[in-house]
Amino acid sequence: MPFLGQDWRSPGWRWIKTEDGWKRCESFSPELEDENSQLNSNISHTVILTDDDEEEIYRTEDCEFAAKKRKKDHFWNNTKSQCFYREKWIYVHKESTRERHGYCTLGEAFNRLDFSSAIQDIRRFNYVVKLLQLIAKSQLTSLSGAAQKNYFNILDKIVRKVLEDQHNPRLIKDLLQDLSSTLCILIRGVGKSVLVGNINIWICRLETILTWQQQLKNLQMNKQVNNGLTLSDLPLHMLNNILYKFSDGWDIITLGQVTPTLYMLSEDRQLWKKLCQYHFAEKQFCRHLILSEKGHIDWKLMYFALQKCYPIKEQYGDTLHFCRHCSILFWKDTGHPCTANDPDTCFMPVSPQHFIDLFKF
Repeated sequence: MPFLGQDWRSPGWRWIKTEDGWKRCESFSPELEDENSQLNSNISHTVILTDDDEEEIYRTEDCEFAAKKRKKDHFWNNTKSQCFYREKWIYVHKESTRERHGYCTLGEAFNRLDFSSAIQDIRRFNYVVKLLQLIAKSQLTSLSGAAQKNYFNILDKIVRKVLEDQHNPRLIKDLLQDLSSTLCILIRGVGKSVLVGNINIWICRLETILTWQQQLKNLQMNKQVNNGLTLSDLPLHMLNNILYKFSDGWDIITLGQVTPTLYMLSEDRQLWKKLCQYHFAEKQFCRHLILSEKGHIDWKLMYFALQKCYPIKEQYGDTLHFCRHCSILFWKDTGHPCTANDPDTCFMPVSPQHFIDLFKF
């Protein structure tokens, strides 16, 4: 009788029907002996000494099953192993129906949506980093074992990428800081909180995170050698237009540290006023007015003060999309098998926080 079940990794025992019901076949016929000897390299049984120096004899089929289990455990314990899927979309269902049983979890979505390739796309890099940061803050304990491995493998690739191309180190430092803080709290409270996996594995991961933080701390920016046109050669009005395109105050400050001219432009009051008006409502910054010594509003200080009280608008080059008709989460360039008459009207962009909220039941 074949084993019928959702788990394809079943040992596949042979069963026979008796008067008392179905029982596992334990016949030791010559044919079975030959098959077992081929599968186990002519080993018909294994002798194991227990603590009481008593011998326990295991049948060949048990030895074979144990060997397969050890191979499987060795594979899953390898931190570089990841789950890959051909389809880059996932159906988001929150309850069982007649057609679908169970529900979709955050870990399943994280495994299916190919974030490992997304970090190589400059349009999606900030989006994936923000998503990892939100998971680190509140959803780390909800990830399955496989999703945890994918999470830390993707994080490893991000750190390596930043160390190589030296782009966006500040984002990764913030992510690692939040992740290390969360892990310290969870490890200290082990037993009070649910951590999937061995506590020693989490301690090793925390040590790895501390190593990454030290590597980023010691990161030295290489001076670019370019004999052609540089940013400093552009006219002042063009440099000013570039600064007005920034939506993050820290990016403006960082650019202002490059040359004295850019520093002068980055301190423009009108620039910081526009930034405050873009991110915050008028009622919000009216409650937190900060005046300078001359009696003028200090828009730069106001921006960072308001940032601590209210969320800022997020901008991403590319995001995940959700199809309201099919209830499918997907990357727009890879698409999904939509059955709507006008699919474009059913798509909606998904922010990192919205992605987390989709899997809160």
